[in-house]
Amino acid sequence: MAVLIVAAVLVLLVVVVVFKSIALVPQAEAAVIERLGRYSRTVSGQLTFLVPFADRIRAKVDLRERVVSFPPQPVITQDNLTLQIDSVVYFQVTSPQSAVYEISNYIAAVEQLTVTTLRNVVGGMTLEETLTSRDQINNQLRGVLDEATGRWGLRVARVELKAIDPPPSIQESMEKQMKADREKRAMILTAEGTRESQIKTAEGAKQAQILSAEGAKQSAILGAEGERQSRILRAQGERAAAYLQAQGQAKAIEKVFAAIKSGKPTPELLAYQYMQTLPMVARGDANKVWLVPSDFGKALEGFAKSFGSQGEDGVFRYEPPAEDAAPAKVEDDSDVADWFDTAPDPTIERAVRAAEASARQPVEGLTPTPLPRPREPSPHQQVVPPSESAPAEQQPPAYRPDDPHGRPWQPPENYRQ
Repeated sequence: MAVLIVAAVLVLLVVVVVFKSIALVPQAEAAVIERLGRYSRTVSGQLTFLVPFADRIRAKVDLRERVVSFPPQPVITQDNLTLQIDSVVYFQVTSPQSAVYEISNYIAAVEQLTVTTLRNVVGGMTLEETLTSRDQINNQLRGVLDEATGRWGLRVARVELKAIDPPPSIQESMEKQMKADREKRAMILTAEGTRESQIKTAEGAKQAQILSAEGAKQSAILGAEGERQSRILRAQGERAAAYLQAQGQAKAIEKVFAAIKSGKPTPELLAYQYMQTLPMVARGDANKVWLVPSDFGKALEGFAKSFGSQGEDGVFRYEPPAEDAAPAKVEDDSDVADWFDTAPDPTIERAVRAAEASARQPVEGLTPTPLPRPREPSPHQQVVPPSESAPAEQQPPAYRPDDPHGRPWQPPENYRQ
């Protein structure tokens, strides 16, 4: 029985010795090993054999980057306002031996160092600077902490201010100030919008008045040009009509005299025609009394003797001379040749086209209205000059100058050739 107990004790002793002689250190961790109370070595991520009852693992240190959030700390600014600042520190152990032997609790040391450095930095700033200079505060804290924790085997990567909470009264004041600023900006924007709207409205009214004045101006110009061209064309037409009427009267008189000459009238016929004409002369309303001269017959006899020759029967008849010259033709003078030209004046056409082009210019925001084109004179309104080479049957009939209705001259019913 005693042998079994001794054997069990020996087996248990061997198991304990083996357990104490083997240590498994995982990756990203470092184990600080002491031998007989003194630092021996640092191992990481491997299976380590220890000398039984001589070597021991003093501490295991996490080599990964750690994130430590510290509770809010009261900090007084330069303008004597107390702020509650919550900070976050990112650090990593680079030397496990220094982290174990140089400081007892490096996390608490980092926390206290962060608080003191934060108070030093924020104490030289006002509230506005503190709220708007987070990057500057973070860089200063990181520089101070990295320099102070280097001998502890730590490397500070980043320092961030998670929250900056001013007192409630300051927060209420800031909210009121922000509200006032927003109302101010809203009023400024409203005023600017009203101003821009009034300016745009005034500019639109000004542009409308300018366009209205331009339209009235172009309309007046076109009306004046149209009236001028109408008067010019009317005057030219009246001038050409008067010329044609005079020429027609001349042709009619020429035809009448030619007919009289070719008919060889006798004094009796002339007397008869004269007697027929007398009632027409006396037909006027102003003629109250008409006297026939007593020597009327002698006057006709003298007229016949002057323009006629006595025949075998003793009657005087008109005999044309042997070499009677042909009636002279009425030639058109070069000065009146352009009276019958109905083409419009090029200067007037250019002025009208320029006015129409200016009036048809499009306006932004408005639909242009096309202006009516000036009507060209119709073909029946054109005045064609008489052609001298046209035959007699194509010439316009001769009109009686004394007839107000313009009826063509007709010989009397009893007129003989």
